Amino acid sequence: MSIRLRLILILCLATGAVWLSAVVWIDYSTRAKVEAVLDARLEEAARMVSSLLSDHRIAVAGPGSLPATLHALPGDTVTRQLSCQIWSLSGTLVGRSGGAPRDSLAATAQEGFSRSVVDGEGWRVYALTNEALGLRVMVGDSLAVRDRLVRDVIEGLLVPAAVILPLLALLIWISVARGLAPLDRLTRELHDRAPSDLSPLAAGPAAREIRPVRAALDRLLARVAAAREAERDFTTYAAHELKTPLAGLRTQAQVVRLAPDAETRASAIRAIETSVDRTDRMVRQLLELAEVDRAVPHPEPCDLRALLHQVAEDLGPLARSRDVAFRIAPGPEARCDTTPFLLGAALRNVAENAVLASSPGGAVLLSVWQARGLEVRDQGPGLPEALRPRVTERFTRGPTSAPQGSGLGLSITASAMERLGGRVSFADAPGGGLIVRLDLGPLA
Repeated sequence: MSIRLRLILILCLATGAVWLSAVVWIDYSTRAKVEAVLDARLEEAARMVSSLLSDHRIAVAGPGSLPATLHALPGDTVTRQLSCQIWSLSGTLVGRSGGAPRDSLAATAQEGFSRSVVDGEGWRVYALTNEALGLRVMVGDSLAVRDRLVRDVIEGLLVPAAVILPLLALLIWISVARGLAPLDRLTRELHDRAPSDLSPLAAGPAAREIRPVRAALDRLLARVAAAREAERDFTTYAAHELKTPLAGLRTQAQVVRLAPDAETRASAIRAIETSVDRTDRMVRQLLELAEVDRAVPHPEPCDLRALLHQVAEDLGPLARSRDVAFRIAPGPEARCDTTPFLLGAALRNVAENAVLASSPGGAVLLSVWQARGLEVRDQGPGLPEALRPRVTERFTRGPTSAPQGSGLGLSITASAMERLGGRVSFADAPGGGLIVRLDLGPLA
Protein backbone atom coordinates (compact mmCIF):
# COMPACT_ATOMS: atom_id res chain seq x y z
CA MET A 1 0.00 0.00 0.00
CA SER A 2 1.32 3.43 -0.93
CA ILE A 3 2.11 6.02 1.72
CA ARG A 4 -0.43 8.35 0.13
CA LEU A 5 -3.27 5.82 0.40
CA ARG A 6 -2.18 4.79 3.89
CA LEU A 7 -2.24 8.41 5.10
CA ILE A 8 -5.63 9.06 3.52
CA LEU A 9 -7.13 5.94 5.10
CA ILE A 10 -5.63 6.74 8.50
CA LEU A 11 -6.90 10.33 8.43
CA CYS A 12 -10.36 9.34 7.17
CA LEU A 13 -10.68 6.56 9.76
CA ALA A 14 -9.42 8.87 12.52
CA THR A 15 -11.87 11.60 11.47
CA GLY A 16 -14.74 9.11 11.31
CA ALA A 17 -13.79 7.72 14.73
CA VAL A 18 -13.70 11.24 16.22
CA TRP A 19 -17.07 12.07 14.65
CA LEU A 20 -18.61 8.80 15.88
CA SER A 21 -17.21 9.40 19.37
CA ALA A 22 -18.71 12.88 19.32
CA VAL A 23 -22.11 11.45 18.30
CA VAL A 24 -21.97 8.86 21.11
CA TRP A 25 -20.94 11.50 23.64
CA ILE A 26 -23.58 13.98 22.45
CA ASP A 27 -26.22 11.24 22.58
CA TYR A 28 -25.24 10.46 26.16
CA SER A 29 -24.96 14.06 27.33
CA THR A 30 -28.09 15.20 25.43
CA ARG A 31 -30.14 12.36 26.85
CA ALA A 32 -28.99 13.22 30.38
CA LYS A 33 -29.74 16.92 29.92
CA VAL A 34 -33.13 16.26 28.30
CA GLU A 35 -34.00 13.92 31.17
CA ALA A 36 -33.04 16.58 33.70
CA VAL A 37 -35.00 19.35 31.93
CA LEU A 38 -38.10 17.21 31.38
CA ASP A 39 -37.98 15.88 34.96
CA ALA A 40 -37.87 19.45 36.21
CA ARG A 41 -40.85 20.24 33.99
CA LEU A 42 -42.78 17.24 35.36
CA GLU A 43 -42.16 18.28 38.95
CA GLU A 44 -43.06 21.90 38.22
CA ALA A 45 -46.26 20.87 36.41
CA ALA A 46 -47.32 18.56 39.28
CA ARG A 47 -46.80 21.31 41.84
CA MET A 48 -48.68 23.77 39.63
CA VAL A 49 -51.69 21.39 39.35
CA SER A 50 -51.64 20.82 43.11
CA SER A 51 -51.57 24.59 43.68
CA LEU A 52 -54.47 25.13 41.27
CA LEU A 53 -56.47 22.46 43.07
CA SER A 54 -55.86 24.18 46.38
CA ASP A 55 -57.03 27.48 44.87
CA HIS A 56 -60.12 25.72 43.44
CA ARG A 57 -59.15 26.79 39.94
CA ILE A 58 -59.47 23.18 38.73
CA ALA A 59 -62.69 21.26 39.30
CA VAL A 60 -62.66 17.53 39.93
CA ALA A 61 -65.45 14.93 40.12
CA GLY A 62 -67.16 14.12 43.31
CA PRO A 63 -67.53 10.67 44.83
CA GLY A 64 -69.35 8.29 42.52
CA SER A 65 -69.06 10.61 39.50
CA LEU A 66 -67.10 10.09 36.34
CA PRO A 67 -63.61 11.60 36.40
CA ALA A 68 -63.55 15.16 35.16
CA THR A 69 -61.50 16.21 32.17
CA LEU A 70 -59.05 18.89 33.23
CA HIS A 71 -58.84 22.07 31.17
CA ALA A 72 -56.28 24.70 31.84
CA LEU A 73 -57.75 28.09 32.59
CA PRO A 74 -56.59 31.18 30.66
CA GLY A 75 -53.17 32.20 31.85
CA ASP A 76 -52.22 28.71 33.06
CA THR A 77 -48.99 27.27 31.66
CA VAL A 78 -49.76 23.57 31.87
CA THR A 79 -48.25 22.11 28.71
CA ARG A 80 -50.54 19.97 26.60
CA GLN A 81 -47.72 17.49 25.94
CA LEU A 82 -47.93 16.33 29.55
CA SER A 83 -50.47 13.81 30.79
CA CYS A 84 -52.00 14.54 34.19
CA GLN A 85 -54.08 12.41 36.55
CA ILE A 86 -55.67 13.30 39.91
CA TRP A 87 -56.42 10.43 42.24
CA SER A 88 -58.07 10.39 45.62
CA LEU A 89 -56.05 8.81 48.38
CA SER A 90 -58.62 6.02 48.40
CA GLY A 91 -57.58 5.09 44.85
CA THR A 92 -60.36 6.72 42.81
CA LEU A 93 -59.54 8.63 39.62
CA VAL A 94 -61.20 12.04 40.04
CA GLY A 95 -59.70 13.90 37.07
CA ARG A 96 -57.34 13.58 34.14
CA SER A 97 -56.12 15.62 31.22
CA GLY A 98 -57.19 14.97 27.67
CA GLY A 99 -55.31 11.99 26.22
CA ALA A 100 -54.16 10.74 29.60
CA PRO A 101 -54.71 6.99 30.17
CA ARG A 102 -57.37 5.81 32.61
CA ASP A 103 -55.01 3.46 34.42
CA SER A 104 -52.71 4.93 37.03
CA LEU A 105 -49.53 6.46 35.58
CA ALA A 106 -47.54 5.57 38.70
CA ALA A 107 -47.02 1.89 39.45
CA THR A 108 -46.59 2.58 43.18
CA ALA A 109 -48.04 4.99 45.72
CA GLN A 110 -44.69 6.58 46.54
CA GLU A 111 -44.05 10.21 45.81
CA GLY A 112 -41.38 11.51 43.46
CA PHE A 113 -40.10 10.16 40.15
CA SER A 114 -40.75 6.67 38.85
CA ARG A 115 -41.08 4.71 35.63
CA SER A 116 -44.04 2.65 34.61
CA VAL A 117 -45.69 0.92 31.66
CA VAL A 118 -49.31 1.69 30.90
CA ASP A 119 -51.06 -0.05 28.01
CA GLY A 120 -47.69 -1.13 26.64
CA GLU A 121 -46.30 2.42 26.65
CA GLY A 122 -43.43 3.57 28.87
CA TRP A 123 -43.90 6.61 31.11
CA ARG A 124 -41.77 8.85 33.28
CA VAL A 125 -43.99 10.01 36.14
CA TYR A 126 -43.79 12.49 39.00
CA ALA A 127 -46.31 11.94 41.83
CA LEU A 128 -47.21 14.57 44.46
CA THR A 129 -49.67 14.17 47.38
CA ASN A 130 -51.89 17.08 48.49
CA GLU A 131 -52.71 16.02 52.06
CA ALA A 132 -55.08 18.96 52.63
CA LEU A 133 -57.38 17.91 49.78
CA GLY A 134 -56.74 14.18 50.06
CA LEU A 135 -55.58 14.00 46.48
CA ARG A 136 -52.54 12.64 44.65
CA VAL A 137 -51.38 14.42 41.48
CA MET A 138 -49.51 12.43 38.82
CA VAL A 139 -47.89 14.08 35.81
CA GLY A 140 -46.19 11.93 33.21
CA ASP A 141 -44.14 12.10 30.01
CA SER A 142 -44.18 9.41 27.36
CA LEU A 143 -40.69 7.86 27.08
CA ALA A 144 -41.26 7.58 23.33
CA VAL A 145 -41.58 11.36 23.16
CA ARG A 146 -38.37 11.80 25.12
CA ASP A 147 -36.51 9.35 22.86
CA ARG A 148 -37.80 11.18 19.81
CA LEU A 149 -36.37 14.45 21.13
CA VAL A 150 -32.92 12.88 21.57
CA ARG A 151 -33.15 11.15 18.20
CA ASP A 152 -33.97 14.47 16.53
CA VAL A 153 -30.82 15.99 18.04
CA ILE A 154 -28.64 13.09 16.85
CA GLU A 155 -30.16 13.19 13.39
CA GLY A 156 -29.36 16.88 13.33
CA LEU A 157 -25.70 15.86 13.69
CA LEU A 158 -25.69 12.88 11.35
CA VAL A 159 -27.36 14.57 8.40
CA PRO A 160 -24.68 17.30 8.13
CA ALA A 161 -22.03 14.59 8.66
CA ALA A 162 -23.32 12.67 5.63
CA VAL A 163 -22.64 15.79 3.57
CA ILE A 164 -19.48 16.98 5.31
CA LEU A 165 -17.56 13.69 5.53
CA PRO A 166 -17.22 13.18 1.73
CA LEU A 167 -16.09 16.80 1.41
CA LEU A 168 -13.68 16.23 4.30
CA ALA A 169 -12.31 13.08 2.60
CA LEU A 170 -11.71 15.12 -0.58
CA LEU A 171 -9.99 17.81 1.46
CA ILE A 172 -7.82 15.15 3.13
CA TRP A 173 -6.89 13.72 -0.30
CA ILE A 174 -5.87 17.16 -1.59
CA SER A 175 -3.99 17.98 1.63
CA VAL A 176 -2.05 14.69 1.57
CA ALA A 177 -1.19 15.21 -2.09
CA ARG A 178 0.10 18.71 -1.32
CA GLY A 179 1.97 17.42 1.72
CA LEU A 180 3.70 14.67 -0.28
CA ALA A 181 4.65 17.01 -3.11
CA PRO A 182 8.32 17.29 -1.89
CA LEU A 183 8.59 13.49 -1.98
CA ASP A 184 7.14 13.45 -5.50
CA ARG A 185 9.71 16.05 -6.58
CA LEU A 186 12.51 13.96 -5.09
CA THR A 187 11.16 10.90 -6.93
CA ARG A 188 11.15 12.75 -10.24
CA GLU A 189 14.65 14.07 -9.60
CA LEU A 190 15.98 10.57 -9.01
CA HIS A 191 14.01 9.13 -11.95
CA ASP A 192 15.39 11.69 -14.38
CA ARG A 193 18.98 11.20 -13.21
CA ALA A 194 21.36 9.29 -15.48
CA PRO A 195 22.68 5.98 -14.05
CA SER A 196 26.23 7.28 -14.28
CA ASP A 197 25.43 10.50 -12.38
CA LEU A 198 26.54 9.90 -8.78
CA SER A 199 26.86 13.56 -7.84
CA PRO A 200 25.00 14.89 -4.77
CA LEU A 201 21.39 15.90 -5.21
CA ALA A 202 20.76 19.48 -6.26
CA ALA A 203 20.81 21.86 -3.32
CA GLY A 204 17.67 23.81 -2.51
CA PRO A 205 14.90 24.24 0.05
CA ALA A 206 13.46 20.96 1.30
CA ALA A 207 10.91 19.92 3.90
CA ARG A 208 12.29 18.99 7.28
CA GLU A 209 11.22 15.34 6.87
CA ILE A 210 12.85 15.13 3.43
CA ARG A 211 16.24 16.51 4.51
CA PRO A 212 17.40 13.29 6.27
CA VAL A 213 16.34 11.28 3.18
CA ARG A 214 18.30 13.60 0.88
CA ALA A 215 21.31 13.47 3.20
CA ALA A 216 21.16 9.66 3.31
CA LEU A 217 20.89 9.50 -0.48
CA ASP A 218 23.87 11.84 -0.84
CA ARG A 219 25.91 9.61 1.48
CA LEU A 220 24.82 6.52 -0.47
CA LEU A 221 25.74 8.14 -3.78
CA ALA A 222 29.12 9.13 -2.36
CA ARG A 223 29.75 5.54 -1.20
CA VAL A 224 28.66 4.13 -4.55
CA ALA A 225 30.92 6.62 -6.34
CA ALA A 226 33.83 5.66 -4.08
CA ALA A 227 33.12 1.95 -4.63
CA ARG A 228 32.94 2.48 -8.39
CA GLU A 229 36.20 4.42 -8.33
CA ALA A 230 37.83 1.72 -6.22
CA GLU A 231 36.54 -0.95 -8.60
CA ARG A 232 37.86 1.00 -11.58
CA ASP A 233 41.25 1.41 -9.89
CA PHE A 234 41.23 -2.23 -8.88
CA THR A 235 40.57 -3.33 -12.45
CA THR A 236 43.30 -1.03 -13.75
CA TYR A 237 45.84 -2.20 -11.17
CA ALA A 238 44.93 -5.85 -11.64
CA ALA A 239 45.30 -5.55 -15.42
CA HIS A 240 48.65 -3.82 -14.97
CA GLU A 241 49.90 -6.38 -12.45
CA LEU A 242 48.82 -9.28 -14.61
CA LYS A 243 50.34 -7.68 -17.69
CA THR A 244 53.84 -7.68 -16.20
CA PRO A 245 54.14 -11.46 -15.55
CA LEU A 246 52.39 -12.24 -18.82
CA ALA A 247 54.88 -10.08 -20.69
CA GLY A 248 57.67 -11.88 -18.85
CA LEU A 249 56.18 -15.22 -19.82
CA ARG A 250 56.14 -14.24 -23.49
CA THR A 251 59.72 -12.99 -23.33
CA GLN A 252 60.98 -16.10 -21.58
CA ALA A 253 59.05 -18.33 -23.96
CA GLN A 254 60.84 -16.62 -26.87
CA VAL A 255 64.13 -17.12 -25.04
CA VAL A 256 63.38 -20.83 -24.67
CA ARG A 257 62.55 -21.09 -28.35
CA LEU A 258 65.73 -19.26 -29.42
CA ALA A 259 68.07 -20.45 -26.64
CA PRO A 260 71.48 -21.45 -28.05
CA ASP A 261 72.27 -23.85 -25.18
CA ALA A 262 70.64 -25.88 -22.43
CA GLU A 263 71.76 -23.56 -19.62
CA THR A 264 70.03 -20.55 -21.17
CA ARG A 265 66.94 -22.63 -21.80
CA ALA A 266 66.87 -23.86 -18.18
CA SER A 267 67.24 -20.30 -16.87
CA ALA A 268 64.34 -19.14 -19.03
CA ILE A 269 62.20 -22.04 -17.85
CA ARG A 270 62.92 -21.09 -14.21
CA ALA A 271 61.86 -17.53 -14.98
CA ILE A 272 58.67 -18.84 -16.58
CA GLU A 273 57.93 -20.87 -13.47
CA THR A 274 58.46 -17.77 -11.29
CA SER A 275 56.09 -15.73 -13.45
CA VAL A 276 53.50 -18.50 -13.40
CA ASP A 277 53.78 -18.78 -9.62
CA ARG A 278 53.37 -15.01 -9.24
CA THR A 279 50.40 -14.94 -11.63
CA ASP A 280 48.82 -17.92 -9.91
CA ARG A 281 49.20 -16.28 -6.48
CA MET A 282 47.74 -13.01 -7.74
CA VAL A 283 44.73 -14.73 -9.31
CA ARG A 284 44.18 -16.76 -6.15
CA GLN A 285 44.35 -13.63 -4.02
CA LEU A 286 42.01 -11.74 -6.34
CA LEU A 287 39.48 -14.55 -5.98
CA GLU A 288 39.99 -14.64 -2.21
CA LEU A 289 39.58 -10.87 -1.98
CA ALA A 290 36.28 -11.07 -3.87
CA GLU A 291 35.13 -13.91 -1.62
CA VAL A 292 36.05 -11.96 1.53
CA ASP A 293 34.16 -8.91 0.27
CA ARG A 294 31.07 -11.06 -0.32
CA ALA A 295 31.26 -13.05 2.91
CA VAL A 296 28.57 -12.45 5.52
CA PRO A 297 29.95 -12.60 9.09
CA HIS A 298 28.40 -15.52 10.94
CA PRO A 299 29.96 -15.92 14.41
CA GLU A 300 30.46 -19.44 15.68
CA PRO A 301 32.82 -21.04 18.21
CA CYS A 302 36.37 -21.11 16.87
CA ASP A 303 39.52 -22.75 18.32
CA LEU A 304 42.23 -20.15 17.71
CA ARG A 305 45.12 -22.54 18.35
CA ALA A 306 43.67 -25.09 15.95
CA LEU A 307 43.42 -22.29 13.36
CA LEU A 308 47.15 -21.53 13.83
CA HIS A 309 48.05 -25.17 13.22
CA GLN A 310 45.80 -25.35 10.17
CA VAL A 311 47.38 -22.28 8.52
CA ALA A 312 50.90 -23.54 9.32
CA GLU A 313 50.04 -26.86 7.70
CA ASP A 314 48.52 -25.20 4.60
CA LEU A 315 51.59 -22.99 4.08
CA GLY A 316 54.06 -25.74 4.96
CA PRO A 317 55.11 -26.47 1.33
CA LEU A 318 55.80 -22.76 0.68
CA ALA A 319 57.75 -22.42 3.93
CA ARG A 320 59.86 -25.51 3.20
CA SER A 321 60.60 -24.33 -0.35
CA ARG A 322 62.07 -21.12 1.14
CA ASP A 323 63.77 -22.89 4.07
CA VAL A 324 61.55 -21.09 6.60
CA ALA A 325 60.16 -22.79 9.68
CA PHE A 326 56.77 -22.23 11.34
CA ARG A 327 56.72 -22.15 15.13
CA ILE A 328 53.55 -22.01 17.23
CA ALA A 329 53.92 -20.49 20.67
CA PRO A 330 52.66 -22.75 23.45
CA GLY A 331 49.76 -21.63 25.56
CA PRO A 332 46.38 -22.59 26.96
CA GLU A 333 43.36 -23.38 24.83
CA ALA A 334 41.79 -20.26 23.31
CA ARG A 335 38.27 -20.18 21.94
CA CYS A 336 36.06 -17.30 20.85
CA ASP A 337 33.05 -16.62 18.67
CA THR A 338 34.07 -15.40 15.23
CA THR A 339 33.77 -16.24 11.54
CA PRO A 340 36.47 -18.86 10.92
CA PHE A 341 36.65 -18.25 7.14
CA LEU A 342 37.33 -14.51 7.50
CA LEU A 343 39.79 -14.90 10.37
CA GLY A 344 41.53 -17.76 8.54
CA ALA A 345 41.86 -15.67 5.36
CA ALA A 346 43.36 -12.79 7.34
CA LEU A 347 45.83 -15.05 9.16
CA ARG A 348 46.83 -16.99 6.03
CA ASN A 349 47.74 -13.86 4.07
CA VAL A 350 49.74 -12.37 6.96
CA ALA A 351 51.57 -15.67 7.49
CA GLU A 352 52.27 -16.03 3.75
CA ASN A 353 53.72 -12.51 3.61
CA ALA A 354 55.85 -13.36 6.65
CA VAL A 355 57.24 -16.46 4.91
CA LEU A 356 58.03 -14.49 1.74
CA ALA A 357 59.68 -11.71 3.77
CA SER A 358 61.88 -14.11 5.81
CA SER A 359 65.39 -15.05 4.82
CA PRO A 360 66.36 -18.72 4.34
CA GLY A 361 66.86 -20.34 7.73
CA GLY A 362 64.46 -17.91 9.37
CA ALA A 363 61.32 -18.68 11.36
CA VAL A 364 57.78 -17.35 11.59
CA LEU A 365 56.20 -17.41 15.07
CA LEU A 366 52.42 -17.82 15.30
CA SER A 367 50.68 -17.21 18.63
CA VAL A 368 47.40 -16.31 20.31
CA TRP A 369 47.37 -12.68 21.46
CA GLN A 370 45.34 -11.60 24.51
CA ALA A 371 42.83 -14.48 24.18
CA ARG A 372 40.88 -12.75 21.35
CA GLY A 373 43.55 -12.08 18.79
CA LEU A 374 46.36 -13.64 16.76
CA GLU A 375 49.95 -12.56 16.30
CA VAL A 376 52.44 -13.30 13.48
CA ARG A 377 56.10 -12.46 14.04
CA ASP A 378 58.74 -12.80 11.34
CA GLN A 379 62.50 -12.20 11.10
CA GLY A 380 62.39 -10.22 7.89
CA PRO A 381 63.44 -6.63 7.12
CA GLY A 382 60.32 -5.13 8.77
CA LEU A 383 57.98 -2.46 7.45
CA PRO A 384 58.98 1.19 7.06
CA GLU A 385 57.02 3.50 9.39
CA ALA A 386 56.00 5.80 6.54
CA LEU A 387 54.42 2.91 4.61
CA ARG A 388 52.26 1.53 7.45
CA PRO A 389 49.26 3.91 7.07
CA ARG A 390 48.67 2.75 3.49
CA VAL A 391 50.15 -0.73 3.46
CA THR A 392 46.65 -2.26 3.57
CA GLU A 393 45.67 -0.52 0.32
CA ARG A 394 45.37 -2.81 -2.68
CA PHE A 395 48.49 -3.40 -4.79
CA THR A 396 50.69 -1.53 -2.31
CA ARG A 397 54.11 -3.13 -1.93
CA GLY A 398 57.02 -2.10 0.21
CA PRO A 399 60.56 -1.51 -1.05
CA THR A 400 61.68 -4.84 0.40
CA SER A 401 58.71 -6.91 -0.76
CA ALA A 402 59.35 -10.33 -2.23
CA PRO A 403 59.21 -10.59 -6.04
CA GLN A 404 56.29 -13.01 -5.69
CA GLY A 405 54.27 -10.40 -3.80
CA SER A 406 51.19 -8.84 -5.41
CA GLY A 407 50.33 -6.15 -2.87
CA LEU A 408 46.99 -7.82 -2.08
CA GLY A 409 47.74 -9.89 1.03
CA LEU A 410 47.41 -7.17 3.65
CA SER A 411 44.43 -5.60 1.88
CA ILE A 412 42.66 -8.99 2.15
CA THR A 413 43.64 -9.11 5.82
CA ALA A 414 42.34 -5.59 6.50
CA SER A 415 39.07 -6.27 4.67
CA ALA A 416 38.48 -9.52 6.57
CA MET A 417 39.22 -7.90 9.95
CA GLU A 418 36.95 -4.97 9.15
CA ARG A 419 34.06 -7.34 8.43
CA LEU A 420 34.79 -9.08 11.72
CA GLY A 421 34.67 -5.77 13.59
CA GLY A 422 38.35 -6.01 14.44
CA ARG A 423 41.54 -4.41 13.19
CA VAL A 424 45.08 -5.18 12.04
CA SER A 425 48.09 -3.45 13.59
CA PHE A 426 51.86 -3.49 13.03
CA ALA A 427 54.80 -3.27 15.42
CA ASP A 428 58.56 -3.75 15.20
CA ALA A 429 59.81 -7.03 16.62
CA PRO A 430 62.67 -6.91 19.14
CA GLY A 431 65.86 -7.86 17.33
CA GLY A 432 64.41 -7.17 13.91
CA GLY A 433 61.38 -8.25 11.95
CA LEU A 434 57.71 -7.32 11.99
CA ILE A 435 54.84 -8.18 14.34
CA VAL A 436 51.35 -8.22 12.83
CA ARG A 437 48.44 -8.47 15.25
CA LEU A 438 44.88 -9.45 14.31
CA ASP A 439 42.71 -8.00 17.08
CA LEU A 440 39.08 -9.20 17.23
CA GLY A 441 38.24 -6.53 19.79
CA PRO A 442 36.53 -6.88 23.19
CA LEU A 443 33.61 -9.15 23.80
CA ALA A 444 30.24 -7.66 22.76
